[in-house]
Amino acid sequence: MPSEEHTSIELAGTDRPGLLSEVCAVLAYLHCNIVNAEIWTHNARAAAVVHVTDDSTDCAISDPKRHSTIKKLLCNVLKGSDDLKTAKTTLSAPGVMHRERRLHQIMLADRDYERVERAGVRAVEEGSSRPQVTLLNIEKDYTVITMRSKDRPKLLFDIVCTLTDMQYVVAHGMVNTGRMEAYQEFYIRHVDGLPISSEAERVRVIHCLEAAIERRASEGLELELCTEDRLGLLSDITRIFRENSLCIKRALISTKAGEAKGTFYVTDMTGNPVDPKIIDSIRRQIGQTVLQVKHNFSLAPKPPHQETTVGYFFGNLFKA
Repeated sequence: MPSEEHTSIELAGTDRPGLLSEVCAVLAYLHCNIVNAEIWTHNARAAAVVHVTDDSTDCAISDPKRHSTIKKLLCNVLKGSDDLKTAKTTLSAPGVMHRERRLHQIMLADRDYERVERAGVRAVEEGSSRPQVTLLNIEKDYTVITMRSKDRPKLLFDIVCTLTDMQYVVAHGMVNTGRMEAYQEFYIRHVDGLPISSEAERVRVIHCLEAAIERRASEGLELELCTEDRLGLLSDITRIFRENSLCIKRALISTKAGEAKGTFYVTDMTGNPVDPKIIDSIRRQIGQTVLQVKHNFSLAPKPPHQETTVGYFFGNLFKA
């Protein structure tokens, strides 16, 4: 049964422009007030963990019939007209699971690490901007994973969560960060005590770790919202984004003491930077002080290219 405070809704489905707007509109129509939410998109898939309350009671929604209605309508939204996989909607008590950890689990179960090309959607950039993940068995008991990527907050958390959810144990590791780049090296083995042994398993681990690094990577223009909370607020804000052809790549929303705060990372419908004139128009509609432009990751400098170097563990091994 849901907790007395709020009901947790987990969503997974095909990403598309306007999806978050439609989800928020359904919740507002059903008199569900969004307490907090986090939305990730990656590789044409979308996942969200949303905590809601009954607008009339400010408590969790306990009526099984309302649960069924919410689940049915949200599933219809997530399926769309060309869903590549089965859309999923789950209502439950929020429990003690870390929300970001849960998002990793949802996207891993949804197999977002499988590359999908869709017409009209910009492919993930190849080359130095992509994470570089390599695996090598140098001992009979361990597989060594090396990862090089752009550094960012919670990068280590994302990688360790994914390895844990894939049933691997980290024996020891090393992390080295530069001005913009992170290099990580881990000795791992499966919980059964064996290292990675097959080519299929090796490829799957590489793809899953690439996805773990990319899911939370900031993309596009960062917009920050701060205003008085009310029922349907997110429905109105995301509708304005949709009407102005913005695509939300990632979002984090929270409410406290009658105030709503949100951070949105947006691009245009094709994944390119948003025209500043469109942002100015949106801010005039929502309010200049309500919506602020924080950072444009589309214009951020790329990390300097560095030749692949032997990790500290390898270096020590060869010196021994």
